[in-house]
Parts: sequence; C-alpha cells; structure tokens
Amino acid sequence: MRRYLVVANQTLGGEHLAEKVRACLAAGPSRFHILVPATQPQDHAVWTEGEARAIASRRLEQALERFRELGAQADGEVGDEVPLQAITDAVRGQMFDEIILSTLPPGLSRWLRQDLPHRVERTFDVTVTHVVGESESVD
Repeated sequence: MRRYLVVANQTLGGEHLAEKVRACLAAGPSRFHILVPATQPQDHAVWTEGEARAIASRRLEQALERFRELGAQADGEVGDEVPLQAITDAVRGQMFDEIILSTLPPGLSRWLRQDLPHRVERTFDVTVTHVVGESESVD
C-alpha cells in the first residue's frame, strides 16, 4: 500500500486535490495522512496561534470527510505554523512514498514565495508532487 503525505491549508478542499487523490486510488491501494500547518490566516490583520490552529483543525476535519467520501483511507494532524517544520515533524517516525504539496497560485502563495516545493524536495528523500489550487473558505 502506498502512503501519501498531503500538505495543504487554504487549498485543502479543492477539486485539484480531489483529482490527485482519485488518481492515486486508481493506481492501487493507498493511504493518506493529511497535514495542515497552522499558518497565519491571510485575511486576518490580528490573529492568535489558537485561532490559526482552530481554522486548521476545521479544515482538517472537512478534508478527512471529503477524502473518505472519495473512498480513501485517511487520517491527519494539525502541524507547526512553519510548513517545513510541520513536514519534518510528520515524517519523523513515519514512512511516505510521496508528499503531495498543495499551494495557492503563484503571486498569492506564501509557500511558493518561500520556495517550499523545492525545499521539501531537497530536504526529504521522497517524491514531491506540487499541485496548485484556489483558496477554500472555512465553514
């Protein structure tokens, strides 16, 4: 069974990610671990770490429901606000065949400005797939 680490926050509920999950499932038995870094909300002038974690938790719960509706075995966690640190923490003690990194489009994405896809590739000995989506609202 292939294990995937899915790293996303604002784009977690997008169709682009659902398509990638469907493709992984079609390729064979798969299990997904969803990691939502508790990053600062872009639409908040003032925020607290607790608020960022609460938003990330809501997104994670919604994502777990969507992944399971697609027929995927999935679990997940809220991670550090620094995405690379969150990934480092998640891979400690777990093996993944691929990291799926979902970001906002260029120009909007802080993760792309931080060169996160390339930094993840250089840091971890695992395939990294970068997908681009749109921001999702939090219910």
